[in-house]
Amino acid sequence: MEKKNVAIIGGTGLIGNQLLSLLLKVNHFADIYLISRRKFIVENARVKNIVIDFNDDESFKKALSSCSVVFCSVGTTQKKVNGNQIEYRKVDYDIPVKAAKFCEENEGTSFLLVSSVGADSASKNFYLAIKGEVEEAIMKRKIASISIFRPSLLLGDRKEFRIGEKISTILMKPLSFLIPSIYKPIEVAQVAKSMYQAAVLNKPGIHIYHYAEMVEST
Repeated sequence: MEKKNVAIIGGTGLIGNQLLSLLLKVNHFADIYLISRRKFIVENARVKNIVIDFNDDESFKKALSSCSVVFCSVGTTQKKVNGNQIEYRKVDYDIPVKAAKFCEENEGTSFLLVSSVGADSASKNFYLAIKGEVEEAIMKRKIASISIFRPSLLLGDRKEFRIGEKISTILMKPLSFLIPSIYKPIEVAQVAKSMYQAAVLNKPGIHIYHYAEMVEST
């Protein structure tokens, strides 16, 4: 059976970087397309870095044209956009929703999205409302297999320091046995492994992964 090409959107982030490392260690898939705004070099013949303007729909669709599987773990922070909610939506909503649209139009077979526990379009929390809106938009796409991952606090080494997450990690990790399953902190590597396994299985339909499902799948 011919191996499929995969795309990673958000490859410089915590989960995307773990996904890339994992995909390079195995040979289940063929080439790995890193779709990004800025160029970054990975010295491996299987990795193709395609630099685009995510506002350019034609370039975005073309970048995904040879990929049957699309991993989307893109996201920003209020700090990076200086609290501008319009700019925030351009990243956290527009990019994943367009990615799913182009995946469908390119006849991709699998779309895997990193969302968040508590995602709900009706939420009064701006972040959770956007995540819910993204999920709803993507679930409407006619893609054979859609997998949505809803981690809580992510455990891993970030390039940037986030005081809120640092405090939460210190407090939550030792008390995780007291926390309801879906809210338990989870290692970034665990999320990446679960996404990889879901892509390999390529189960038809829409599948939601919380903490327990992500742990069980690996």
